[in-house]
Amino acid sequence: MSSPKFGREQFESMYQEIAPWDIAGPQPAFVGLEEAGTILGSVLDAGCGTGENALYLASRGHEVWAIDFVPVAIERAKAKAQERGFNVRFQVGSALELEKLGRQFDTVIDCGLFHTFSDDDRSTYVASLAKALPIGGHFHVMCFSDQEPGTEGPRRITQQEILDSFRDGWALKAMHGTKFETVDYPGGPQFSPGGPKAWLVTIVRKGEPMH
Repeated sequence: MSSPKFGREQFESMYQEIAPWDIAGPQPAFVGLEEAGTILGSVLDAGCGTGENALYLASRGHEVWAIDFVPVAIERAKAKAQERGFNVRFQVGSALELEKLGRQFDTVIDCGLFHTFSDDDRSTYVASLAKALPIGGHFHVMCFSDQEPGTEGPRRITQQEILDSFRDGWALKAMHGTKFETVDYPGGPQFSPGGPKAWLVTIVRKGEPMH
């Protein structure tokens, strides 16, 4: 969870210290989605960080691939997978080039990635997602909400921005407010009590974008 200006070096640096988003377990919002039966079949975790969401979904019986563009995050995720005995395919990769994975998934999850992109990269990301999901595939995204006060942390996203990004070739299934669980530490970013406010959105790929 960082600003659109953040690149690989900045993320690497934060992982060497304390990354507020790197909690010791899956985000509760994604646990809720899985328990509700809305995460289906094979899963790609785009921007997986150190792998907690991916490992949780593997523990629930899903085939899971997971990518992140920060090598140290993938190294830690692989170590966790080996330690816990879960078979998740973790690899360094760009969510803007999902076609390079060479396959599609029933479900793609995004926990804290969408809000890091610039406007141009956001449209590239949506096009990339369309290559990783078949028609009928589900995309679950959790991103910082414009309801979160202040400016610390990443860019705030409005509901309209989400709707606009997925206007062509996608169908909104659900959108509601929730909160990120974060690491609280002295000198760390100050968010709303209980964690920064977020949107949790489910979108279904319904066909190719219209031109």
